[in-house]
Amino acid sequence: MLRKLLPTAGPSRSLAVAQLTNAIGDGAYYVCSVLFFTRIVGLTATQVGLGLTAGWALGTFAAVPLGHLADRRGPRGVAVALAGATAIAVAAFALVRSFPAFLVVACTYTVCQCGLVAARQALLAGVVDAAGRTKARAYMQSTANAGIAIGAVIGGVALQFDTEAAYVTAFALDAVTFLAAALVLRRLPRVPGVARTEKGEPALVVLRDRPYAVLTALNAVLMLYMPLLSVVLPLWVVGHTGAPRWMVSALMVINTVSVVLFQVSVANRVHDLTSAVRVVRLSGVFLLAACAVFAFSSGDQAAWVAAMVLAAGALLQVAGEMMLASGYWEISFGLAVEGKQGQYQGFFGSGISVARMLGPLVLTALIIDGGVAGWLGLGALFLVAALAVGPAVSWARRNRPVPV
Repeated sequence: MLRKLLPTAGPSRSLAVAQLTNAIGDGAYYVCSVLFFTRIVGLTATQVGLGLTAGWALGTFAAVPLGHLADRRGPRGVAVALAGATAIAVAAFALVRSFPAFLVVACTYTVCQCGLVAARQALLAGVVDAAGRTKARAYMQSTANAGIAIGAVIGGVALQFDTEAAYVTAFALDAVTFLAAALVLRRLPRVPGVARTEKGEPALVVLRDRPYAVLTALNAVLMLYMPLLSVVLPLWVVGHTGAPRWMVSALMVINTVSVVLFQVSVANRVHDLTSAVRVVRLSGVFLLAACAVFAFSSGDQAAWVAAMVLAAGALLQVAGEMMLASGYWEISFGLAVEGKQGQYQGFFGSGISVARMLGPLVLTALIIDGGVAGWLGLGALFLVAALAVGPAVSWARRNRPVPV
């Protein structure tokens, strides 16, 4: 089964294996971290939320300069170094015993994580030809979901024991998987750094690329599906529907298994910027439909009816998610200036970080308080953002800051 999730031998397979490896550790970390910090360390939920928000905010700003560093020094070496630094940061979480220490480690962890994503994307662009990048990224996404699912099971064992030793073991596993991922990345071909050749050219060209900034902002809007899945839907299922509580877990399983099985197939439909725009537009339709279905899962329906409606919404949502991801991967790589993929991918990833930071607050107010109207409003927002991608891509193709 696992072999089918990996591409044929070559750089794409190594990248997918590295993604799978550290995703297993991340899955265990995601399940255990909050309870470790609150139950073992003694932090309040507010302190944990504040620390993670500050960390992701800092990581958002650090991604572009770290991506630029990958462009200049070579993405393989920077990616390996940041994977090692992330391993150290994860291990340091086990030593945290106060809020100031937690804040420092959380910021270090998120900065390294955001920089690693940018460097790894630049490495992908350097070792995989342009025609194969979207498919390679699809394999990475598929294996990441598989790894997180495996890690979540391991983290569940730690939760069952609910001891400091169990939680520390989960952190140690995450650290080891990042080290293992670094070793896998180290085996990839070296991609030389690109020196700045144009006199007077700004170091961070991406910050002056307005079309790319618009596309990143539109992606941030569309990425609101992430906190929708992790934060809003669980609250909605428990508080606004008659479905059994276990549907929260079932919806996550539907999402994870679908991505593992079908993401690569969906990505095969994207070959260039034109097909990417078409797929993103279609994703907006599916996300709108998903929101409409979720909206009508509330009320006094029988438990099994509510469960079936929620499952239908989840299938529509994950279809839109996979289309959106496939289209935007092609767009993010295809419109980046060659030789500057690191800073471009770092900037593009900042949109995802913004969605993660602001999404829980915005979506909770919109949907949990707004009900059906809130769901329909969010669906309309998804559709408008998806339709706006076409004009933004056309603008970007006409106005590049430097020749591609």
